[in-house]
Order: sequence, then C-alpha cells, then structure tokens
Amino acid sequence: MPPVPEHRLPSRRRVLLSRAAVTLDVIVEGAGAPIVLLPSLGRDSQDYDEVAAGLATRGFEVLRPQPRGLGGSRGPMHGLTLRDFADDVAFAIESLAAGPALIVGHAFGNWVARMTASAHPARVRGVVVAAAAAKRYPPQLTANIRRIVDPSVPEAERLRLLQETFFAPGNDASVWLDGWHPAVRDSQFAAHQATPQGDWWSAGAVPLLDLQAAADPFLPPDRRHELREELGERVSVALIENASHALIPEQPRRVVEEVARWAATL
Repeated sequence: MPPVPEHRLPSRRRVLLSRAAVTLDVIVEGAGAPIVLLPSLGRDSQDYDEVAAGLATRGFEVLRPQPRGLGGSRGPMHGLTLRDFADDVAFAIESLAAGPALIVGHAFGNWVARMTASAHPARVRGVVVAAAAAKRYPPQLTANIRRIVDPSVPEAERLRLLQETFFAPGNDASVWLDGWHPAVRDSQFAAHQATPQGDWWSAGAVPLLDLQAAADPFLPPDRRHELREELGERVSVALIENASHALIPEQPRRVVEEVARWAATL
C-alpha cells in the first residue's frame, strides 16, 4: 500500500474514555487497520510521535492510550498487575477500533501488549515486541533505570547511564534526558513484579514480530532466538542495526518499515 499524503490524513486528536474508576486519554490519528502503540517504562506515548505519523501515512489508524498517570489518563496506581493495564488497552480497542488491533509494545510496553493478547484474544490480531528483554537479563540494567529516572542524580551521570543502557554508540541519548515519570515507573514496575511471567509471556496464540535492536544490552546476541525457539513459527524476527533498547527515537523510520511490512502478512 503506498503512503497516504499527510494532507489527506485525519488530524491527530485526543479522545477521553471512561470506565469505572479509570479514564483513558487516547491519541488517535490516521484511518484504516488499527494499530495500538504502547510506550516504555515510565514514559509517555508521545515518544511515538514520528512512528505514529509514519504508520498513519501507510494506511493505519493509530491509537496511543496514555498510561495511567500521564496526560489525561487517570486510575488506581497501586496494587495493580499487568492485567489492569491490559484491560485498559482492550477497552481502548473495543471503544475506538473497528475490529481487533495489532499492538506494538516497546520495552515495558511489550509486557502489556502480550498480557492483552493473553487476556483479550478477541481484541488482538498480532503483537510486535519492540526491544523486548530476554527472559532473564542483568539486574544492573534495572538499577541503571532507577538512577536514570531519579531527578536528584546529576545530569552527567544520568546521561552516561542513558547512553550505555538505552542508546547505541553514536546515537544522541540526550533526547531522553527528559520525559521520565518516576511515580508512573514505580506503579508499572510493581505491577510487573506482581504478575507471574507465565501469565503474559506467550501472548496467547497470536502472531508475534520480535523487533530487535542490534546493540540492546537487554537482549544480547546469544539470546536473540529465545522467543522463536520457545514459541515456534508464529514468531517472526527482524533486527534493526544502529539501535539499542531505546529503539523508537533511534530508528523511527526503520520501525515503521518493519511494522508495516509485517502487518501486511497477517
């Protein structure tokens, strides 16, 4: 499908959805087959601005439900599991999409995407796990993230940790010095810890694209075949060079290309 000229795209807009004690602020743009974009730990879905615009020009309706605590999204932040966040995503799909959606989950977001596919299979037609960590990874990386999101840590130290934890050599890590939300990060990580890995790891039975970053310390080269070896042929693999765990700000055009290419095969 050729790209849609930007002047013919529906404008980017915000939609507020409410259910029980939860309000979801959803950024919507484009028209066509639905794609949901879920951001990394403690970060805003506006990290995806360039990717969302690129997918919209390729004929997709792009939905970005803001995580609880960000934008206009509100809801309980404590005592949660990944199932609570998955229920939010499924509600956004049910409310705004004409049919099941492809979900792209970046880093932490891939856990929520896979939980959504496991808990709400009728709402999901495929999952892209973007810069997903291996089943086990060095705990020092989690410690690095805690310091990166801590505003009391000197900026030079935060920048050094950002570079070695999230960005490939030569890529500008300073673009992520801002945009961290410690309270959201704490809520999300606690929900992850409260959820057995087996509840979400397999992503139900939907097709998966394992979109890997070549310099990602969370997924070293000897672990790159882990997901496909465990889950079989429903897993496709694509490797993006000159990117690390951040991936989205490092190689947005390549992300768009790989997601659109894979979506066309479903």
